[in-house]
Amino acid sequence: MKKLQILFLVAFSVFQLQAQNVGLNIGDKAPDLKFSSPDGKEYSISDLKGKVVLIDFWASWCGPCRRENPNVVRAYNEFKDKKFKNGEGFTIYSVSLDRSADAWKAAIEKDGLVWPYHVSDLKHWKSAAAKTYKVRGIPTNFLIDGDGIILGTSLRGNRLDQVLKSIVVKERSKVELESDLKLTLLELQKKVENELVKTDKKSPKYKALKLQQKQNSKALKVLKL
Repeated sequence: MKKLQILFLVAFSVFQLQAQNVGLNIGDKAPDLKFSSPDGKEYSISDLKGKVVLIDFWASWCGPCRRENPNVVRAYNEFKDKKFKNGEGFTIYSVSLDRSADAWKAAIEKDGLVWPYHVSDLKHWKSAAAKTYKVRGIPTNFLIDGDGIILGTSLRGNRLDQVLKSIVVKERSKVELESDLKLTLLELQKKVENELVKTDKKSPKYKALKLQQKQNSKALKVLKL
């Protein structure tokens, strides 16, 4: 695996620039939140960058929320260590619309909500987080990827499991990975050769392309192609 990683770095670099709108629709970048936990520690959604995160709005006094909590706990236990298409691991950022800190903490313990990211401003329906996310009823949630992009909303019961399963990265064999790398290198080599034909031999670009061609050839020899 280390050899493949080195070859990727040597062979080519890919730069992607994506402008994302901050919003509440699928495909938008989720608004950041920063609130305190029961023990006074502040957690923000941006702290969890790189993980798939369920932003879960609930409250200790909400019957449907408490009935939904076993499904959330099950999803957490099943997917917390998984690799995703754009995220390493799964966790939950639980936002409580409670008024009572004691009731909130008791519900966390009783329902077995073992992840650390529990936050609230204890303002009930005047919660600043609920206002930011335009929450009108609970339970409700937003699933985001490692870059904070919203993948789904209001995912309850088995629907949450289904969406998480759909983005889990399937483990691939070394042979499959090497095969894909070979194809990528061959495509890149062809593009470099086409560019060389159109480029002035005295230009800096030509020298850079020749160097890239040489590096690609070395990488392909390592892969015995």
